[in-house]
Amino acid sequence: MIAVLGVRSAGAAVSFGSVLRFAAVAVLSLLSLGAVALALFAGPWWWVLAVPLLLLAGTGCRDLVQRKHSVLRNYPVLGHLRFLLEAVRPELQQYFVERNFDGRPYDRDIRSIVYERAKGTDAEEPFGTERDVYADGYESLVHSMAPVSPPDDPPKIRIGGPDCTKPYDMALLNVSAMSFGSLSANAILALNKGAALGGFAHDTGEGGLSEYHLRHGGDLVWEIGTGYFGCRTSDGDFDKAEFADKAAHDAVKCVSLKLSQGAKPGIGGVLPGGKVNAEIARVRDVPQGKSVISPPYHRVFSTPRELVRFIASMRELAGGKPTGFKLCLGSRRQFLAVCKAMLAEGVTPDFIIVDGAEGGTGAAPLEFADHIGIPLTEGLITVHNALAGTGLRDRIKLGASGKVATGADIVKRLVQGADYTNAARAMMFAVGCIQAQRCHTNRCPTGVTTQDPRRARALVVEDKSLRVERFQRATVAGAQQIMASMGVRFPAELRPHMLRRRVDPHQVLSYAELYDWLAPGQLLSEPPRDWADDWAAADPDRFTV
Repeated sequence: MIAVLGVRSAGAAVSFGSVLRFAAVAVLSLLSLGAVALALFAGPWWWVLAVPLLLLAGTGCRDLVQRKHSVLRNYPVLGHLRFLLEAVRPELQQYFVERNFDGRPYDRDIRSIVYERAKGTDAEEPFGTERDVYADGYESLVHSMAPVSPPDDPPKIRIGGPDCTKPYDMALLNVSAMSFGSLSANAILALNKGAALGGFAHDTGEGGLSEYHLRHGGDLVWEIGTGYFGCRTSDGDFDKAEFADKAAHDAVKCVSLKLSQGAKPGIGGVLPGGKVNAEIARVRDVPQGKSVISPPYHRVFSTPRELVRFIASMRELAGGKPTGFKLCLGSRRQFLAVCKAMLAEGVTPDFIIVDGAEGGTGAAPLEFADHIGIPLTEGLITVHNALAGTGLRDRIKLGASGKVATGADIVKRLVQGADYTNAARAMMFAVGCIQAQRCHTNRCPTGVTTQDPRRARALVVEDKSLRVERFQRATVAGAQQIMASMGVRFPAELRPHMLRRRVDPHQVLSYAELYDWLAPGQLLSEPPRDWADDWAAADPDRFTV
């Protein structure tokens, strides 16, 4: 009996609510008609009241009869406030809710230090850290009681193995892969001019080699992805002749084959047809106005051995320039298979860029961004150990890419096995990005990730290129200052015990204790127990997970 009464009461409430909603819209309609009548007979000033009332009444009527949004059917007119608040939620969160140190993907402290360094202002913090230094996962670098002076010139890392005839000296921090198409022309121009001013490298991303990459003469790492944009045949295959012709350009210092990307490993990218204008179509060798889909796999290889051979072919076509590949690590066994293929073929890349799962992208499925791929710390250490264990580490330089924005980030990645670092989103901050997270909509408010000329004009190349140069210079100087406080003058002197992590409220361990570090050639002689199964199963002729 009580249940029946409950159902009847609920039904009565629903009916009463429906009556109220219809009554409210009816009152709005009557008021608007009354205001129109007054405007017609009492004077034109009544239109000031009549027009808004008419709009509200029309909106209410439409909300009641539409079938797409339940909220609007139940709450005509007022329901639009929900959509308005939802639209501005990221801005409200960023400006009024989040604390200085807990924003995502980058917190306010990190964004501020990038902005300040880009502008050339002091990046100082009063009153001490806001971070919880006793929280699990807190990391600290070990300073020395006998600090040293940093060297006068920032260090450079020579990229070029035994088969490379045109080695390149890489900076500690460089512009990571971001394509023309994903970024505006002005953003590409600013990044490249900044690289030219500062003497560091600019990775083109997989979107092809555009005139914006070449105009200011900055050093380029030309990245080739699964779509082979800028060096593809009409059916989407790799065009050797076009690749060789473009790789010969003086500005191209290195060439890189992209296997996977941190934010979306295992899938290809999509550039919507609306962004594929005539210029982008020409740069990428694709039809204008049609969505460009990068396949998740490469056509040029299907086994580790074929991958290694293709790297050798790319280097030959590029005239001996440094050649390597980029990946977000997934299977350790598969990477060990690539190492076995290198040993069997006697061929090694000149560099490998390790991207972390925390890396950024213009657009990716949420499931991939949140749940696929290994974070940079574990990925970088695994690749370093695999190369060391197979005796190949001294022939291959390692780059680290994934949320590198400060000097401390650089030093941590060097401790974990990298030789140099790349930054993408931090460089975007330097050219004006405000983390609006509208990259995929073509409506970037600062002109960084858009092909809309009206929005892109907001980004002034002459000003933003100086900010890119200043940010890179100040961040590398910060890394050198940190190393000097650790008693270290050069990156090669850093060791795993110099970085520590709190693992619980009562224990702090160094990276030398947290991770195993393989000795040179150890996998070839006596693999450690936790590596033995993967090493035995790794097949240079198959990608076996």
